[in-house]
Amino acid sequence: MASIRAMSTEPSTRAFAYSDYRYFWFTSLAASFAAQIVSVSVGWQIYDLTRNPLLLGFVGLAQFLPALFLVLVTGLAADRFPRRRIMQMCLAVELGAAFILFAVAGLANHAEVWPIYAVLVMIGTARAFLGPAGASLAPNLVPPAALGNAIALNATAWQTAGIVGPMAGGLLYGLGAPVAYGTAALLAVVAFISISFVKPPPQNPRGEEATLASLFSGFHYIWREKVVLGAISLDLFAVLMGGAVALMPVFARDILEAGPWGLGLLRAAPGVGAITMALFLTRFPVKRRAGVVLFIFVALFGLATLLFGLSQSIWLSVPLLALIGAADMVSVSIRETIMQLWTPDSVRGRVSAVNSVFIGASNELGEFRAGLMAAFIGAQAAVAFGGACTIGVAALWSQLFPGIRRQDNLDRAMVSEDAAENPANA
Repeated sequence: MASIRAMSTEPSTRAFAYSDYRYFWFTSLAASFAAQIVSVSVGWQIYDLTRNPLLLGFVGLAQFLPALFLVLVTGLAADRFPRRRIMQMCLAVELGAAFILFAVAGLANHAEVWPIYAVLVMIGTARAFLGPAGASLAPNLVPPAALGNAIALNATAWQTAGIVGPMAGGLLYGLGAPVAYGTAALLAVVAFISISFVKPPPQNPRGEEATLASLFSGFHYIWREKVVLGAISLDLFAVLMGGAVALMPVFARDILEAGPWGLGLLRAAPGVGAITMALFLTRFPVKRRAGVVLFIFVALFGLATLLFGLSQSIWLSVPLLALIGAADMVSVSIRETIMQLWTPDSVRGRVSAVNSVFIGASNELGEFRAGLMAAFIGAQAAVAFGGACTIGVAALWSQLFPGIRRQDNLDRAMVSEDAAENPANA
């Protein structure tokens, strides 16, 4: 890539060999920890104030809807303006939001929750711009040979924050809501400083006007490039059918009879499996027959989900969930690498914005699908059926998108010259 700087004749395949990427990674880690602490603390605070579990459901919605409604704008911004600057602005907004939550939490006899939801929308809007900018910036900081390693390391940061962050958030909130929000604000400062050390990579803003064609060029590119379409839609339908997180309390209490401690094990197991596999991939990345490996691990994800749905023992369920997390990590690493290598830099922000919305939608709809089916056929049948469908999705997609199946070496970008030069018309 023309935007990658200071590379030797034989660039390292280790993303941490590049100082800009190291700063970017620390930014992702700190920002992810801050997000987890805020999410957990807001949930506790709203329930403390209202004792209404229904209001907890709006916490995630308030943060997801901005990304959905702004999908056409956030991606275009990442392609037209300096991505590092966008990240700085978004982190500054998140810092301000954390300070507002800190101030609101410190008010005596505060019983109104609408200011909290207003701040959540503010945070969701910042993250809607932060996601595409960050996803598009990462490939500018490492050569193609190190991109797979970078994606695995990014996933390690997210998964670590996803496991440790909620625990830390709960402990900090136990010391007081201001302590939790103050810590989140401090982490936002760390993230802001870290991204500021990243040298702005050369970026070629196309200077195109915000026409309908430019706004929808991400969708157009995805529809034309079947490899990218297949990678994004594979995640959408695999997660839609294989989602089971919402039903964990049912399994812990009624099926496995493990109680609250069992629920903690069940919720942590996929993350542990994912982190373990991510660390393995940073050392031994998938180099050959990547497309075939992708479909095998999506099918393995479905098989492990099916077996988890049928399990009656927590000692079998926990390893199966760890396997689910590990298989999903391999799938994510390969899919993200393929998508980034197939997408030209000039339209990468818009494609990343669409992808992030699809991921969010698949998670939300997947949990809804699992809960709805569980109400009619039971939790075990709902999860097992979803796992079987995920296996079917892997088999069907391998035939519908042979271009993915034929992917071999992930060390090289494969964007066609026509697509790179004319993404808006793709």
